Amino acid sequence: MKRIVDTDAAPAAVGAYSQATETDDLVFTAGQIPLTPDGELLDDADIDVQTQQSLENVRAILEEAGASMGDVLKVTVFLDDIDDFEEMNDTYESFFDDEPPARSAVGVDELPKGVGVEIEAIATK
Repeated sequence: MKRIVDTDAAPAAVGAYSQATETDDLVFTAGQIPLTPDGELLDDADIDVQTQQSLENVRAILEEAGASMGDVLKVTVFLDDIDDFEEMNDTYESFFDDEPPARSAVGVDELPKGVGVEIEAIATK
C-alpha cells in the first residue's frame, strides 16, 4: 500500500507531488533541490553547497519514513552543468559510508528554479 511521506524538516512540495512515497519496504523521494526547509533557495551557491542542501533534504525525508542514508539503494543526480560532477561528487561521498548506493549522474539543460543540482533517491526500510 502506498503512503505519503511529509516532513517539516525538508522543503514542502510546491506542486502536484509528494516529498516521498513509501511502501512497506521501499521509499521513493521526489527530486530535492537546494531549497532549505524555511524556503531559502541556494541557487547562487557553489555546487558543493547546493549538493549538501539537496542531500540534507533527502536525509530528512528518509528519516521521516524510518530509513537512513545507509538504506539508500539508488540515487539519481541531475546536474545543469556536467562539469560540476567532481565538485558534486566530493560532497556526495561524505553522505555515504564505504558501501555507497548505485548512482546515475545526468547532465540536463535546465533544472527547476535555476538550480545547479537535483537529487532523488530510492531506499529500503
